[in-house]
Amino acid sequence: MKNSILKVTVLAFLGLSIYACSDDDKADNNNSVVTKKQVIENYANIVHANYKKAYDDAVILETAINTFTASPTAANFTAAKDRWKDSRESYGTTEAFRFANGPIDATDDSPEGLINSWPLDESYIDYAVDEQGILTNGGIVNSTDVITKEALENANGDGAEDKVSVGYHAIEFLLWGQDLTAPSENKPGQRLFTDYTTAANATRRAAYLKICADLLTDHLAYLVDQWKPGGEYRTTFLALNEDVAIKNIYLGISTLAAAELAIERMDVALLTESQEDEHSCFSDNTHRDIALNLQGIVNVYEGKYGDIDGASLQDLVNQADTAIGFSTDTTVTNAKAKIAAIKIPFDDAISGGLESVEGAKVRVAVRELEALGANFIAGASKIGIAVNG
Repeated sequence: MKNSILKVTVLAFLGLSIYACSDDDKADNNNSVVTKKQVIENYANIVHANYKKAYDDAVILETAINTFTASPTAANFTAAKDRWKDSRESYGTTEAFRFANGPIDATDDSPEGLINSWPLDESYIDYAVDEQGILTNGGIVNSTDVITKEALENANGDGAEDKVSVGYHAIEFLLWGQDLTAPSENKPGQRLFTDYTTAANATRRAAYLKICADLLTDHLAYLVDQWKPGGEYRTTFLALNEDVAIKNIYLGISTLAAAELAIERMDVALLTESQEDEHSCFSDNTHRDIALNLQGIVNVYEGKYGDIDGASLQDLVNQADTAIGFSTDTTVTNAKAKIAAIKIPFDDAISGGLESVEGAKVRVAVRELEALGANFIAGASKIGIAVNG
């Protein structure tokens, strides 16, 4: 995916030259109540707990999809869509663990592309209306290609990045269909449950949906296993040099805040004025994606998730420089407020572009996220971590 590019982009954009703190600063940190080791261990606990919750919710989603495909009624269809939204609540915060050189997407064979790839070419999966308004009955569903777990995995990203065949957004499209309504109507995609009963290739469509759900739980289970106590990557992570581990944590949250979320997921869509560039465009759930991504960033920085409340980057920064700590906390509060002020659905907020009242609110939120990324890098330097070094 775009990991290395995004890391370079965020650091270059912020334009900060960060150097390691002085020996005196390091001595002060050594006398601090909270240690880097404690922060690293607490982070590992948070990552495991969050992935476990995402996995558990994905299992519930898979169960709902299996129920629907076995008994394709309108009520069961609605239930499956509701469970998809529920599953996004727990997965959305895990994105703060990306870009941190961990098992989610550190290598080409990491599972992120099989879990959350977007944007998605709808016609690659099923029937779709093209940019000229012409309906095409193509895609894997309407072909004679075998539909198996292996086949769908191999098809993912085959030939182009938007050739997405599996993951949350493939499931989303199979549940909602394209969102062809005007943004002002505040309606998601209008796929009918009869696509799974009387429509052409209904049986293949149901098989595809079930396999996607099964693959999603498989890939999330892998991440849970990697981060569990004694898990392969958790063991590797806890054995890293402390400054390397802390740097990786900072890379995750600063890159997500100032590059992936601010630019890729918000500003690009604003500038193109296109719902095709929003994250969850079929379900109109993008506003939750944005808020949850930010909450995941905050969870990592503050060292909190669910019942976990431990040593944090925030503690380390406050021990080293209260001014930077206060600035970061203020920017967190401001970013939450600016994101909460964005009109729902997100495709309506961006429909008027940058010069519109609602578009301007999106841009303000983008700038606040960029400021948050800058604060993270400044705070890291105060505890002896050169994020761009």
